[in-house]
Amino acid sequence: MTTDTIDHAVRDETWVKRVLPVLRAVAKTYFRSEVRGMDKVPDGGVLLVSNHSGGLMAFDVPVIAVAFAEQFGASRPLYTLAHDLLFTGFGKEIFGKTGFLPARPRTAVRALRDGAATIVFPGGDWEAMRPTSQSATIDFRGRTGYIRTALEAGVPIVPIVTIGGQETQLFLNRGDGLARLLRVDKLFRIQSAPFGFGFPFGLTPGFPPNIPLPSKLVTEVLDPIDLTAEFGTDPSIDEIDDVIRKRMQHALDDLARNRRFPVLG
Repeated sequence: MTTDTIDHAVRDETWVKRVLPVLRAVAKTYFRSEVRGMDKVPDGGVLLVSNHSGGLMAFDVPVIAVAFAEQFGASRPLYTLAHDLLFTGFGKEIFGKTGFLPARPRTAVRALRDGAATIVFPGGDWEAMRPTSQSATIDFRGRTGYIRTALEAGVPIVPIVTIGGQETQLFLNRGDGLARLLRVDKLFRIQSAPFGFGFPFGLTPGFPPNIPLPSKLVTEVLDPIDLTAEFGTDPSIDEIDDVIRKRMQHALDDLARNRRFPVLG
């Protein structure tokens, strides 16, 4: 089974209910997660659009998933559009059963048209492995496919921002040069291979294998955006993207201003 053949029918609600308590314990205890505004997510198909932080072990995904399940119950599916690497080997079954889908427009549109909530991280690994000094910066690298997906499916967009993920270890640089040198950009479609500093291995090149620090993760869910109502029947993709990123940046700036200390929150 290739990643192109994985669809949302693979999700196993029984499996999700088994995994959720573990994710909840990690999110609530280790990362002291705080999620505000999840009740703003409307019923039916909706595209959640979030920033992404924490490198290859980004924990903003389970934090949002736990809060979504607490608000709506595990019976309401939340699908996560993810990088192909998650579906290699046993990942096809494990992540597929918990609601992960390959980040393909047609896959997302199918789930959304069937009335499912779906979350996408347009910045992907590029944003998740940005320098820690840019932890309060929204960076989608010009990717606007999420807007076309929402328009094609005819669903609203709900922006989400999280602070704290880029403090789970110290990302010292972007690492795009090293990614090209190692050819992981060609082999695995990974655009960044930063130097990182953390526990227990200290300074590590490429893909920091250190254990994530227990940085407090704070998430804010913003108001839903009805694209047709706000931007008309023939909207400009660039205009919508600019508005959404500005709203997300404003919310992330507020979270950053209220953050007293790194890691501690």
